[in-house]
Amino acid sequence: MKILNNPSSEIWKKSLERPVQKAKKINKVIKPIFKSVKKKGDQALIQFAEEFDGVKLTEILVTEEEIKAAKNQVSTELQEAIEVAYTNISKFHTAQKQDELVEEVMPGVICRRKSVPIQKVGLYIPGGTAPLFSTVLMLAVPAVIAGCSEIILCSPPDKEGNIHPAILYTASLVGLRKIAKVGGAQAIAAMTFGTESISAVDKIFGPGNQYVTAGKQRATNYGVAIDMPAGPSEVLVYADDSANPAFVAADLLSQAEHGIDSQVVLVTNSEDFAKKSLKEVDKQLKDLPRKDIAKKALKNSTAVVVKSRETTLDIINNYAPEHLIISVEDEEEVVDGIVNAGSVFIGKYTPESAGDYASGTNHTLPTYGYAKNYSGVSLDSFVKKITYQKITEKGLKLLGPTVEVMAENELLMAHKNAVSIRLNYLKNQK
Repeated sequence: MKILNNPSSEIWKKSLERPVQKAKKINKVIKPIFKSVKKKGDQALIQFAEEFDGVKLTEILVTEEEIKAAKNQVSTELQEAIEVAYTNISKFHTAQKQDELVEEVMPGVICRRKSVPIQKVGLYIPGGTAPLFSTVLMLAVPAVIAGCSEIILCSPPDKEGNIHPAILYTASLVGLRKIAKVGGAQAIAAMTFGTESISAVDKIFGPGNQYVTAGKQRATNYGVAIDMPAGPSEVLVYADDSANPAFVAADLLSQAEHGIDSQVVLVTNSEDFAKKSLKEVDKQLKDLPRKDIAKKALKNSTAVVVKSRETTLDIINNYAPEHLIISVEDEEEVVDGIVNAGSVFIGKYTPESAGDYASGTNHTLPTYGYAKNYSGVSLDSFVKKITYQKITEKGLKLLGPTVEVMAENELLMAHKNAVSIRLNYLKNQK
């Protein structure tokens, strides 16, 4: 990581640019995948499993026997940890339920709004260099709480044709039974068009590599919604001398180990603190199993030293980080100034990894600056808000003339007549 000392806005903006995604090249790869899956269904999925995953599948869907067997392959310690996380995530997402809104805006005009679950949802769970069983909790828990009627989970198989047992155990814990051994863009295509084994869905959720991400964006061309656009994982840590350099280094590395295209940023008011933190990064890096991945990610990463609080907030809100860690003395004042971030971690004892796994918030968050206009996954992500209105005779008499005037001035006379004919009817009833 390089250190920028009091850089101009032009310099820090350029230095904090995310690695460029080669969308055109990626789309050339996924376009024929989508075409093949749409045409051949399960046959295409089996072919792609052999080509990309190196395995010959006989069945696309995981069997009940495989789900039961997975439990015996997960240690008691991990099962207990997953259950604690499940409880916390369930509590926080259940608390997000909203009562139906009913408002009589004027006498006889009643407006309502209520949440209705999205019927069919697809969950993508990566299983390559890191089997993300935690993401099963983050996506399946709110889907179940929301009441989605059909939930399909797709995850890539290993060379033996199996999905990681921790993924299967977690899916079973949450109550999922339809699990497909399909990864990559082909999984997204399957959930977009449907195959013999996999139902077409209304909305697709989940992180993935650049091909999965591009596949999700392509799915939107076919009327399928997605949770959010996504890029590589990232964190921005804002710390001052009250913070612990070892803690900061650990937080930076926890994101750097995600992938070679991940990005980590440190913003501080002290050059001495920046140097101490980067020294800790080098020290801790040596012992990481995924140090080669983290090293490459650190090449995309920067420490910025700025004295001004105003400039610091400008940097944070302009960067719009997926994860934002605040470890400064006057933390609440800083929190009040944050308008663009996926999820915020407050205080020196709040590591980002707590949110990744078990604090209760969701770790499926907007990256690549999309925190400026997207929220992370929540219960709201799995529901639609439908509005209703009921107008009584009295209400129409009060509201009708307003609608008539507005419609007439927009030159939409049929709109006006839809009101006028009713008002005349009521008038003639007397």
